[in-house]
Amino acid sequence: MTEKKRSLAVTVLAVGLLPLLAACGGEGADAAGSASGARSGATAGDGTDASSGSGSGELAVPAGADQETKQRYLVENAVAACMKKQGFTYTPYVLDESESSKALDGRDYELAGQYRQKYGFGLYAGAVYPDDPQAPNSAAEEKKLANPNSAYRATLTPAQESAYFKALGQPGALAPGDTTPPKETGCTKEANTAVYGPEKSAAELTKEQNAKDEENTRAGQRLNGDPELVGLAQAYASCLTGEGLRPETTQPTGIVDTVKFGLSARLPADGTAALAADRLKSLFAEEVDAAMKDLKCGKKFRAAYFPKLKANPHSEGQG
Repeated sequence: MTEKKRSLAVTVLAVGLLPLLAACGGEGADAAGSASGARSGATAGDGTDASSGSGSGELAVPAGADQETKQRYLVENAVAACMKKQGFTYTPYVLDESESSKALDGRDYELAGQYRQKYGFGLYAGAVYPDDPQAPNSAAEEKKLANPNSAYRATLTPAQESAYFKALGQPGALAPGDTTPPKETGCTKEANTAVYGPEKSAAELTKEQNAKDEENTRAGQRLNGDPELVGLAQAYASCLTGEGLRPETTQPTGIVDTVKFGLSARLPADGTAALAADRLKSLFAEEVDAAMKDLKCGKKFRAAYFPKLKANPHSEGQG
């Protein structure tokens, strides 16, 4: 895990979780557990699976896990050990990329075909298959991804819950316009320091962030300027047009998402659960059809693109 990702995780916590922390209530209010999700880029509903220990028991690091994944598991285990010393039970909790997430972007053509044939892009699937834990945003998936510490917190008195969060550690609020990550505290800080090392200064983080942003830009330029990818992207776009779909971009770093994003922009503002059954059925059928056409049209492009994306990591247009 880079220092950039660590700092971003804390910033996400500060901005997104403070209302939950203040309420001391719903799912996802544990700072460390949520940080694991933020570090991995995984949130409920985007094709993730939850791995959790039992009580204060340790999580087993998956065999063959990369360094970043190992660190996420080690942080959670360290938080659990620290909380136990403070007299609290904390269940280590990590959100992992699931098969649905891996299938969605089309890197594995056969797997993507199976997934899209049933779930499309995952936009309406949760409403169509509410009892299917593999359907993105379904009630069953939300239950599967539920924070395992919520039930324990519910047994605490208000005073005990306050002490629990103090021991766990909470980031402070960001002032308007302030992008400096808040300082970590409590067991969250102890665990992150043990795994990632001491926090770096704001100046060091800014310097590293700028360097990474510059490299990300250069990677995007290399991909978008690659003659093979440019030619395949044009053919991909022509195929989509022939299928009645309108690609918003033909850039290699964006075309893999163009159909999905186009459909996403048309999602009901008040969500999919309130849709009438016949309307939901029609929109879902349209989504599945578009997802399969997109997969077919982009087969040659994806086969060439993803290996080059791996060699030139870029934060946009990855699925």
